[in-house]
Amino acid sequence: MDALPIGRRVAYWRNRRRMSQQVFADRLGKSKSWVDKVERGARRLDKFSVVHEIAEVLQVDMQVLFGEDLERRPEDPNGVDPVEIEGIRAQLERCNHLIAPFHPPSELPPLEEMRKAVAHAWLSFQHARYGMLARTLPRLLRQAQAADSAYGDGPCATEAAHLLGQIGQISAAVLHKLGEYELARIAADRSVLASQRAGDQLLVGVAMKRVSMALLSLGRARSALEINLNVAYRLAPRTGDPSPERISVYGILLLQAAVAAARIGDGATVRDLLGAAEGAAQALAGDVNHCLTSFGPTNVELYRAAAAVELGEGRMAVQIHERLDHEGFNTLPAERRAQHYLNQARAQTLINDIEAAGAMLLAADRLAPSEVRCRPLAHELLSNLLRRTRGTPSASLAELATHLSVSV
Repeated sequence: MDALPIGRRVAYWRNRRRMSQQVFADRLGKSKSWVDKVERGARRLDKFSVVHEIAEVLQVDMQVLFGEDLERRPEDPNGVDPVEIEGIRAQLERCNHLIAPFHPPSELPPLEEMRKAVAHAWLSFQHARYGMLARTLPRLLRQAQAADSAYGDGPCATEAAHLLGQIGQISAAVLHKLGEYELARIAADRSVLASQRAGDQLLVGVAMKRVSMALLSLGRARSALEINLNVAYRLAPRTGDPSPERISVYGILLLQAAVAAARIGDGATVRDLLGAAEGAAQALAGDVNHCLTSFGPTNVELYRAAAAVELGEGRMAVQIHERLDHEGFNTLPAERRAQHYLNQARAQTLINDIEAAGAMLLAADRLAPSEVRCRPLAHELLSNLLRRTRGTPSASLAELATHLSVSV
């Protein structure tokens, strides 16, 4: 890619985005013949504004088109290209309320259109479509920041800030999956600020959960525990008839705090927090997904198993899995179920049942391939399984290892 002229780069990214020359031309407001000449090198791209517009349509950073490319991974529909991550990074670096007016998109979509895009992005995340999200997020971040700035203190300001807060959360969630924990923390921080401007306490609460997840993955378990507890107690349901949304955000913060407590080996605190979360879940009408938390009785059990793994109690985690309510489990998003399978693979490894661990890893891959293909945690787990397998690994596990370029 480094040696390719800019026209060939445009053609490469147009094909990667699965756009025909005509569709690409329409989005640019150009003719098909203009696009063809650019891609063949018969027409020069000598205007910065035109390159900026092309980069926006293709959802890549301009440095990619100018030749400052990154090492590319083999094509994988369930994977994420490093270029995509750098696109998110570049947008987050300029995603500032004061800088935004100088980096507006070519056109500002209506808030109704942005609402639909955010809803679709959340749905994509819950189906573990991280590759697609990584390609989409730079554009969404750019548009949301521009909307937040453009609407200012007008009647649409609150909604624009609310949308930006959600997109920041989605970015943090995806980046966390990809192992970009510091970048995930930055995205989560931005989400908290936008959510505060929107005046939505519950959105702030879920955004703070994203902050704590990043801190936990960065090795700052005590800070993660304190954040979750402080925010949870502020949002604790009061007397009267608390909303299911408030209960759900309160409950998911308790569950995340339990995992943080398990990471530092505080079993007593883990039990207290899980007990409180279980009590909150009983106030809900089964397994629901208020505020996109997936909080409910079944998710409490999944977190109970995850905490057991963090405490090194593999057999307990396996037993929790074996007694799960399958009907409730199957109502949870694919991302959540696949993550549980990865935790179960870790649990089986703790009790030296390598064959069962491999089966759990393959189950996660069948359910949500990107949960395995994109996550460094899954790659490390697979490498560990291969190292501890006696004899030849199963054909399915060996095929997965080959596809992911994972070796002992």
